[in-house]
Amino acid sequence: MKVKMRFSSFSFPIVIFELLLNHNYKMQKSYFLLLILFFPFFLSAQKPEPLSSSEIYQKLEKLNFLGSVLYIAAHPDDENTKIISYFANEKNARTAYLSLTRGDGGQNLIGPEIRESLGVIRTQELLAARNIDGGEQLFSRANDFGYSKNPEETFNIWDQEEVLKDVVWAIRKFRPDIIINRFDHRTPGKTHGHHTASAILSVNAFDLASKESVFPQQLEIVEPWQPKRLFYNTSWWFYGSHEAFEKVDKSNFLKIESGVYYPLFGQSNTEISALSRSQHQSQGFGSTEVRGSEIEYLELLKGKLPENKSNLFEGIDTSWKRVQGGATIGDILTDVQQNFDFKNPSASLPQLVKAYSLIQKLENDHWRKIKSTEIKEIIAACAGLYLEAIADQKTATKGETITISLEAINRSPAQISLSGIKTSSGKDFLDSEKPLKNNQKWEESFQFKIEEDTPYTTPYWLEKKGSVGMYSVDNQLLRGLPETPNHHQVIFNIEIEGSSIPFEREIVYRENDIIHGAVYAPFKIIPDVSVAALEAVYIFPDSTTQDVTIKVKSFKENFSGKLSIAHPENWQIEPKEVKISLKEKGEEKLIRFKITPPKNAESIVMTAKIESNGETFSQKIDQINYEHIKPQIILFPSEFKTVKLKIDKKGKRVAYIEGAGDVVPQSLEQIGYEVAILKPEEISSQSLKNFDAVVMGIRAYNISETLNFKQDILFEFVKNGGNLIVQYNTNRGVKVENIAPFPLKLSKDRVTDEEAKIIFLTPEHPVLNTPNKITKADFENWVQERGLYFPDEWSKEFNAILSAHDLGENQKNGSLLVAKYGKGYYIYTGLSFFRQFPEGVPGAYRLFANLISIGKE
Repeated sequence: MKVKMRFSSFSFPIVIFELLLNHNYKMQKSYFLLLILFFPFFLSAQKPEPLSSSEIYQKLEKLNFLGSVLYIAAHPDDENTKIISYFANEKNARTAYLSLTRGDGGQNLIGPEIRESLGVIRTQELLAARNIDGGEQLFSRANDFGYSKNPEETFNIWDQEEVLKDVVWAIRKFRPDIIINRFDHRTPGKTHGHHTASAILSVNAFDLASKESVFPQQLEIVEPWQPKRLFYNTSWWFYGSHEAFEKVDKSNFLKIESGVYYPLFGQSNTEISALSRSQHQSQGFGSTEVRGSEIEYLELLKGKLPENKSNLFEGIDTSWKRVQGGATIGDILTDVQQNFDFKNPSASLPQLVKAYSLIQKLENDHWRKIKSTEIKEIIAACAGLYLEAIADQKTATKGETITISLEAINRSPAQISLSGIKTSSGKDFLDSEKPLKNNQKWEESFQFKIEEDTPYTTPYWLEKKGSVGMYSVDNQLLRGLPETPNHHQVIFNIEIEGSSIPFEREIVYRENDIIHGAVYAPFKIIPDVSVAALEAVYIFPDSTTQDVTIKVKSFKENFSGKLSIAHPENWQIEPKEVKISLKEKGEEKLIRFKITPPKNAESIVMTAKIESNGETFSQKIDQINYEHIKPQIILFPSEFKTVKLKIDKKGKRVAYIEGAGDVVPQSLEQIGYEVAILKPEEISSQSLKNFDAVVMGIRAYNISETLNFKQDILFEFVKNGGNLIVQYNTNRGVKVENIAPFPLKLSKDRVTDEEAKIIFLTPEHPVLNTPNKITKADFENWVQERGLYFPDEWSKEFNAILSAHDLGENQKNGSLLVAKYGKGYYIYTGLSFFRQFPEGVPGAYRLFANLISIGKE
């Protein structure tokens, strides 16, 4: 189902606009000041959706409400979309979700991306969700390093002071009247440590944001702010059962009817929130729409409980009287609402333009900028005003000249003219006023050169290397933004009713798809060339020379340069450099280098680079394309890891059954296995007969119902002498009746400490001894975790091989279970091989080779 994006997140950028105009803040990048002056920062570059009369009316209601709500939690998907939609659409409050992390440490159900790339996907999924439920999206610099069992562990990895600083910054910038926590700060250890940490930080920041002595450097840009109320969004789920929740003293609780129906939209709040939550596709959170009454509970933590429990904003002036000089504006807009003509919205234009002019005179910069943007959108919609700036190509390089096609049309009887057009960098496109007569389109094309100092399009939080727990973002004005500000916009100055109003539009790319029609994509600035090794890791079992292939792709015409690989002197690389010449844009070449490691080599990182006209290019361009989010480009260093690893193996051919997506097949090929990827429906006795082992992709049994009808075939494969290696599945949502040929029960057991001590329960077992002798050293330098979703019950046929535990917990013995079945072996493992392989962890390769090799000659 294709969701129509009815709502838009548009006011947060104006806060930064406001700050820059009124504070002489010294930024690290000069371009940012120009950029910040123009809306919008992070609207999706999708096909423009016109507003219906009912949607215009809803935005009028929002325009007449001056109140704000900030919802705070830890991850993408933690937010309660029912609450966000309720405040945004029922109360018409400016509502935002502050997610402390971008979800980088989770798993991915839709593709192979993990870590930073997954964080980019989940960021965009949150923006897609907010575009449906009407909220805005904020972040901190905290890095989702993986599951944490308590807030103490979380704060040992996050920089607690810096994350607190970001929460205070968000409060001071957004200025919420009400803050709502998703989690309880009083229950450490009962949920994910990040969850409790988010609540602890919110409770502390509630009081600190108003103090001038707290993070005073922020006050060069923002002012102190004191929210009025802090709530905890509780429910029966946090108490374990409905029965337990019924017994709770609720005198300090407020009840919200979140199932309210919106006639203007033809949808209930719960239907909208389900569509919003369903944008979290990488986590498998598709939600069925529901209708009818639903109650949400808010427990007051700080501030005064409203006497009228149905009015959360009691005692807070949310009318235009809140700002000096706003009463007249409120009267005008109330009259517009009361007399709004749904058949002729343009009849409201004179009063709307009058209100816009008065808003420009407000001394309160905060609300002036927010409401200016809101009313401009309404004015454009009432006039049927359509403005567009289309680039003739999807990407461009610095110094390149592109063609921009501009379109403007007034579809109303109002007297409107186009008085000027310029880019955000100051280039003028119009030299005289152009009347825009009713339904008469104006269009023109212009040449536009990309300046040499234009920054590349890439997520700002990935530009600089951070730590395990924190992203590094030096520019204060970037902190908290959901994505990198758009660098190229066109400003249409429109004369309406004697007032000049600037309307900003992103430069986008549009193409015609024979299936979908007009398809829009963001316009992006990228390097002249992408340089990338075909593999992230290259395994060297000895000192034998290996080929390493570098892919070079040009994004400009007539590119030339010299390609080389930066490496330690004791490694030999031939040739030392290669001349590259690429005539066409988009042309690719594969260049092979021969690399010879020294005898006593260790794992190292090498970088491919191209020198061209005095400039060094050492970045690879990764593209992310999924239908539910807008396309993304990420610039990563052109690095690859070389690992000197003595590894023996038995068996030769491996069938890999697709799961949620990982790079395990490529990793097995790196150590010499022949790997064939099979879809679940391709499993048959015939298709498996020539394989030594079958490896199930991560979460395969969670996402494929087909496997329920293939288990007997897989078990028969084992019985006949094959090895079946099943990687982790969650204990929730298993789609097969029997995951193993013997009783086996999955749990939520996990070991999150990647350095947790490993105990060999059966040290003489073949899986630890042949063909590679596994020692404690093989569990060194693991990343993020040992493993997850271990079984906690199994039959006597299984041998438990390893044991580990996190600090203060009992031993977990289910990370690696091996059972003989017929002539072959069934193996279940919750060890996180899918995380270790991309990082080139030697021991992970050696152990997995043993899993494949067990029982083989």
